[in-house]
Amino acid sequence: MTVRVTKRDYSLLGRDSQTAVESGLATAEWYHTDIPRKQMKELMQRSDGPAIRDTIIWFAALIVTGGLGAYLWGSWWCVPFFLAYGVLYGSASDSRWHECGHGTAFKTRWMNDVVYQVACFMIMRNPVTWRWSHARHHTDTIIVGRDPEIAVMRPPDLARLVLNFFGILDSWFAMSDMLRNAFGHISAAERSFIPEMEQPKMVRIARIWLAIYVATVAACFWMGSILPLMLVGLPRLYGAWHHVMVGLLQHGGLAEDVVDHRLNTRTVYMNPISRFIYLNMNYHVEHHMFPMVPYHALPKLHEMIKHDLPKPNPSIWHAYKEMIPAFLRQLRYQDYYVRRELPPTAKPYRDDFHSQAAE
Repeated sequence: MTVRVTKRDYSLLGRDSQTAVESGLATAEWYHTDIPRKQMKELMQRSDGPAIRDTIIWFAALIVTGGLGAYLWGSWWCVPFFLAYGVLYGSASDSRWHECGHGTAFKTRWMNDVVYQVACFMIMRNPVTWRWSHARHHTDTIIVGRDPEIAVMRPPDLARLVLNFFGILDSWFAMSDMLRNAFGHISAAERSFIPEMEQPKMVRIARIWLAIYVATVAACFWMGSILPLMLVGLPRLYGAWHHVMVGLLQHGGLAEDVVDHRLNTRTVYMNPISRFIYLNMNYHVEHHMFPMVPYHALPKLHEMIKHDLPKPNPSIWHAYKEMIPAFLRQLRYQDYYVRRELPPTAKPYRDDFHSQAAE
């Protein structure tokens, strides 16, 4: 195994971005497991029912836990309710903006749009920026210089990973972006993937959000208490740990610059509570192969194509035992990644463009 001398350039306007375009990695044709057309059409069928049910449960849980936390404010009894409220606000919102951004959670478009806007506010991700950012993520998944959503770059910044379990750096950058956009400043990187006609909308939403946060802070001063911020804003910090915990598993420690999601994406079996918070995004290889399949159909899709995929990690803990050693090894060997074994029934990996060292 050799050390890669040239450090990767993850910026969207840098050296590796141009290399990806020139080599054909950008907007490449990805590997997909074969599924009969009729079955795929059935899987892609949208329905309001499951998402309405899960959204009612989500909002009801937010109201109950937040309400009891506020009612018991000033005593230690409020702590467990705010811990639960924080996860529902600062973690469950991550999967809601994601699925509604794909337009697959609900069959009815306005329902997708409403939940998308609310969840984006909670997770502090501008709905315009992230709609286009995520489109690029799916087009160029973990392609260096092209994907704006690579959570763990090489060599891994372990301190940043730990801090983000408390939402510290992500929230700081989110607030900075909101303020910058609210004053009409759009970065060169944002201009590279957000259409010009969408940029004024991004600025307008940033200004609305800024007004909400100013009003919340003003309410804190008026009440002489941080309770308003405990309900709006701060849950993005104290409730972030779950979405970071499961989000790192999506691609962490796996391959870069490949065109086969089986090499750069991980499926993990999870408990029912985490699956509800995460909206079945633990079936992440399946989601990337077929992003228009609604979250509630992903378990069925998994059963249909698992013969062609690496064996899923049986638990979150098992996945971390695979991922953390990979991060530690990448501190020294940036080309290292976990290459998971395919079952005998699977088609071989597509290793196009890829010459990294593997496990």
